[in-house]
Amino acid sequence: MDRDGTIIEDVGYLSDLCQIRILPGAVEAIRLLNSNGFKVIIVTNQAGVAKGHLSERKLQEINAMLMETMSDQGAHVEKIYYCPHHIEGTIEEYKKECSWRKPNPGMLKEAAREYDIDTANSFMVGDKTSDIEAGQRAGCRTIVVGTGITHQELEMLSQPADHVAADVFEAVKWLLHLNGRSI
Repeated sequence: MDRDGTIIEDVGYLSDLCQIRILPGAVEAIRLLNSNGFKVIIVTNQAGVAKGHLSERKLQEINAMLMETMSDQGAHVEKIYYCPHHIEGTIEEYKKECSWRKPNPGMLKEAAREYDIDTANSFMVGDKTSDIEAGQRAGCRTIVVGTGITHQELEMLSQPADHVAADVFEAVKWLLHLNGRSI
């Protein structure tokens, strides 16, 4: 799953713990996935590091707080992968092309390798065309949530998402139904 705009509110360059706002239904969606045997992994572009809005250490603190908050509410996230790079960055060490930056599938491929995941039987859920393209390039089925994408952007995808859902909870209900599971 994507992070900003899918699981938490997209506030631009999130740089402070107090800016974390979990979207309605996200905790319930992750709990449903957990109880149905799915591994939940977050993959997130974080150009704010490359552009100097926050340090990589602060990003790690934010991700740890998100995982802790979710865990406190009974929702387990295996890991958060992030890409701090951006070709237009102002911090030299992060100013580069990266195979992990979505729409590239690097984060998804690394998660599949590390957790022994069959991407053909996996889903990428996100709110941007880059999320859907990364999922497709990794061989996943894709679900776009309407919390961050326009109809025009959807039409720009070279291959449509497998499903369009209003939010992450609706996305999870659909994928569970598709897998013969009920909520």
